[in-house]
Amino acid sequence: MNVAKESSTSLGIATSCNVLGVPRASYYRALAPAKPTKTRAVSPRALSKSERQQVLDVLHEPRFVDLAPAEVYATLLDERRYLCAERTMYRVLAANAEVRERRDQLRHANHPRPELLATRPNELWSWDITKLLGPQKWTYFYLYVILDVFSRYAVGWMVAHEESKALAKKLIDETCRRQRIEPSQLTLHADRGSSMTSKPVALLLADLGVTKTHSRPHVSNDNPFSESGFKTLKYRPGFPERFGCIEDARAYCKRFFDWYNDAHRHGSLALCTPHDMHYGLAGATLARRDDVLAAAFAAHAERFVRGRPTHAALPTKVWINKPAEEVALDSAAQ
Repeated sequence: MNVAKESSTSLGIATSCNVLGVPRASYYRALAPAKPTKTRAVSPRALSKSERQQVLDVLHEPRFVDLAPAEVYATLLDERRYLCAERTMYRVLAANAEVRERRDQLRHANHPRPELLATRPNELWSWDITKLLGPQKWTYFYLYVILDVFSRYAVGWMVAHEESKALAKKLIDETCRRQRIEPSQLTLHADRGSSMTSKPVALLLADLGVTKTHSRPHVSNDNPFSESGFKTLKYRPGFPERFGCIEDARAYCKRFFDWYNDAHRHGSLALCTPHDMHYGLAGATLARRDDVLAAAFAAHAERFVRGRPTHAALPTKVWINKPAEEVALDSAAQ
């Protein structure tokens, strides 16, 4: 809390608390003077220490060790013996950490929030599968897509009749070889579908030296780039309500990904195409645009009331779930 107080003078209280993970209410509470603690008076009706120990000893007897306090209480009454109330037996057991749920309880695994960073192409990929409606009701084709997170380039895709771990393994293997992925170079992120978590895919990634990560269960925004790509696909003009056959679906996706990779000016890439970003051509594209803007400014400077026009900068870091420290630093920089 002292660290939060010192850093708040330079970054502000809200930013400092966000960076340190300290609620602002806790910060202000720590500044307030401590209130004297009140000692609770012992009730004159409470059992003495020796009486509580006697109750505990009775509950530990072999004939009572597996019985509920209610049964112990009733048995003692039948024996013309009264130690305490049933509720008091529970209090004595709880004070000695001897009260628990006897049935096996389902414990959910603690899945950490994935925080993944890409600073260059072929460092972090995201992949997912979506359904395409077939010619009749309840018929589907399955579109597999692998997307480079840094460049938004669709490095691999496939349309199949089913969702299959064998097909997923084949697509990942072929895409890694086509992109010449070296061991320990790539992280592959996906959600928790059956194909994504399958053993064949896990063994393939281990053989290729690819690190695999997964979204948290029931968290929709842990795989945002794949979801955004599917939204772009399905909101394109001309996207059909249904595909007549799998050949129609493959032909449409071929046209779409040719456009998406080579012609789509992506808003997060300073309006460069994923192809230019993936293959290191975006800098030259922006340099040419800069020349055009400079010439326009030189010809009619009076039309640019805010000075010489500029274009957006290319991203240098792309995150899946940016850490709180990065968010706080970005806020401070602004």
